Amino acid sequence: MPHAPFIIASFAVAGVGMTWLIVSSYLSMRRAEGFAAKLKDRP
Repeated sequence: MPHAPFIIASFAVAGVGMTWLIVSSYLSMRRAEGFAAKLKDRP
């Protein structure tokens, strides 16, 4: 039984997971920056 499909699938799963982590972290950072800007503008 060839191992290549399992190796390719594991790399694909890891790549999708890393992409999801990067995107969610970026969106969270942008949201936090928006909240910080609102707090800075408060009197």
